[in-house]
This record gives sequence, C-alpha cells and structure tokens, in this order.
Amino acid sequence: MILTRLLHSKWLKVQETCGVFTNELLRIFRDPGVLVIFFVATLAYPVLYNFIYWKDNIENVPVAVVDMSHSQESRAFLHKWNAAPDISITHYCTSMSEAEQLLRAQKIHGIIYFPSDFAVCLNTGMKTAHISLYCDMSSFLYMKAIYLSCNRVMLEDMSRIQVDRYEAMGYDKQFAWELVQAAPYTETALFCESGGYASFLIPAVLMLILHQTLLFGICMLGGTAREENDELFRLPGRRRGYSVLRITLGRSAAYFLIYLALGAVVLLGVPRVFHLPHIGDPIAILKLLVPYLLAVIYFSMSVSVFTRNRESGMVVLISSSLIFLFIAGVSWPQQMLPDAWRYLSYFFPYTWGVHGFLHINTMGASLATTAREYTALWLLAGGYFLTTCISLWIMGYRHDHLQQTSAPE
Repeated sequence: MILTRLLHSKWLKVQETCGVFTNELLRIFRDPGVLVIFFVATLAYPVLYNFIYWKDNIENVPVAVVDMSHSQESRAFLHKWNAAPDISITHYCTSMSEAEQLLRAQKIHGIIYFPSDFAVCLNTGMKTAHISLYCDMSSFLYMKAIYLSCNRVMLEDMSRIQVDRYEAMGYDKQFAWELVQAAPYTETALFCESGGYASFLIPAVLMLILHQTLLFGICMLGGTAREENDELFRLPGRRRGYSVLRITLGRSAAYFLIYLALGAVVLLGVPRVFHLPHIGDPIAILKLLVPYLLAVIYFSMSVSVFTRNRESGMVVLISSSLIFLFIAGVSWPQQMLPDAWRYLSYFFPYTWGVHGFLHINTMGASLATTAREYTALWLLAGGYFLTTCISLWIMGYRHDHLQQTSAPE
C-alpha cells in the first residue's frame, strides 16, 4: 500500500513536470516573436555574419598616395607596399582634400600620406620620420589589408635603416643584422593559417548567438507572463500551491530540447558549410554543448524573473552582447583585463563556453584537455538552477502573501 502510494506520488510529479514542459512548448510556439528569436535569428545570424566576412582576406584594395616628400625613400617604400597582394595603389593625389573626396566616393579604401620632411628626418635621424595612414572603417577587412601590409613594409625598412646606421658606425654587416635581430624567428599561424577575420571571429560569435537568443527569448516569455499576469511559479491549471523544482525542470527541458537541435546545426553545420576551422571531435563539441545550454538556460531564467515586459529582453540583449565578447577575451586578451572584469566574466556561461568550443573546434583539443571549462559550465548550471528555483519561490511566496494580506476579513 505504501509502495503504491509512493509510486502514484512519483508518477503525479512526473506528469506535472511533463505538463509544465508541454505548456512551455505551447507558449513558445504560440508567440511569433519568440519563434523569430529562437529559430530565425539563431539560424540566420550565423549565415549573415559569414556572408559579411565571406572572404577571410581580400586582395588589391584600392588606395591613394599623397606624397609631399617626392623623395627616393618614399618611392622605394611605395614600390614595396604596392608589391603586396593586399593593396593596389590606384591614385596619386596632390593633396589630402583630393584623396578624401576619393575616399568619400568609395573609389579608394585607404590613404597613405608622406610629409615633406620625411626623407630629411629619415636620413639625418634628428627627428622621427612619420607616415600617416588612413583606413576606410566601413569594413574591418579593408583596415586589416591596408594596415598590416603597410606595417610589414615599415618594419622591414626600419630593420634596414638600423643596419645601415650600424654599418656607418663601422660594424660588420652580419654583426649589424645580429644586433638588429639577435634571435631570428619564423612566424607560423597555428590555428588560423589564413589570418582571416572570419576564421578568428565567427566561431566565437556562434556561441554568443546561442547565448543571446536564448537570453532574449526567455526574457521575452518572462516579460509576457508578467504583462498577462500569468503565474509562472504555479503549476498549469492550479490556483494554489507551487513546486519550483518541477516548474524549473519542465520549462528548462523545453528550451533545452529546442536548442540542442539548433546548437548542433550552428556549431557543427555552419563551420563546415562556410569552411571555418572545424578540426575538433563533433561528439566532444556536443558533450560541451549540454552543460553550456543548461547554464545559459538557467542563467536566462534567473534574469527573466526581473523582466517586467517583453521589451526588457531587448535592453538586456543590447547592453550585454559587446560586454560578453570583450570580457570573455575574444576581442581583447583576457589576461590584459583588470582583475575585477576578469573575475566578473567567470560568472557568465559564455566565457567558459566560448573558450571550450574554441579549444575543441579550432585547436583540436579533447574534452579531457578542456576539463576546466567543462567543469565550470556544470558548476554554473547547478548554481543558476538554484538561483532560478529560489527566485521563483520568492516570487510565489510574495504573491501569495500579498493576496492573503489584501483579502477582505
């Protein structure tokens, strides 16, 4: 008899959890805005970003020259620069205003300017010789091609000038080269052979897209519930009593089911379709995806408790996207961040998820090698699961308490 009651009780709890799961799926598929965020945005953004940066590197970017020096040194510099495959000198202008008009008309994407004292400063060494470089920032690819190619020529010329000065001081040429470059080295790109922007950025953006669309969609659902006075802390069909454990598990299962499929498509399909780095084990990526999605889901559910309306999710999305990219060490080395920001980044699932994904997908690491990120994601998933349960319990308790205090005696 006791065993029968226990099994019946367990079965009712499973039924209630399944009811929450089904109800949450219905809420998702009945909300056009959430459908757009979950499905359209999650699948469209990776394609859009890849089309923007379809070419890792672009060649023959048109640039203009404003040479006020008219010297042998400036012409030699331009000859070497124009030999680079990245740029092509298409215009020689007599003034900066003429070059600026070409830049505004999009006939060129960069300007190099040599001042009139360039050769004098270079030969006498009394003052520093300056070169001004202007880049079209409408695309980072233009800036990268122009800046890096110019920088290579400049570094080569600087080495040559130093050697010439050492030779003028009476040093042997071989010894002069050893003074300039005591330890010869060869630059080798390990995990981004093309040096392209897409190969570097897009894999990190894929993880951010999963994070931010989940966060935005769950906050939209939470804001909608608050606007409609829907008691998300209560089991479907009940007016009294609530079980935050079953509610949290049921709702999170609905999000997890959807995003496990979407995440597999985004993380495994997109890099292969667009020829991004993908040397990692797909099974290891899926294993990493599981705690990452759970951590993001429970983090988003914790945040959604504080959303008052549907529009609040957009505010959270806009205000956090660039911050996540920055403090996670994607757009700036994490080791160079202030300690406060670096420690703060550890509380966000994206930080651990993006490093784990890059280690496996781009660098070919195993899941055991990425154990630090993998363990951190499980810890975050457990921590945010507790915060979600506590937040829902507090919300339900306050709601019932207010109803009791406002009820007529």
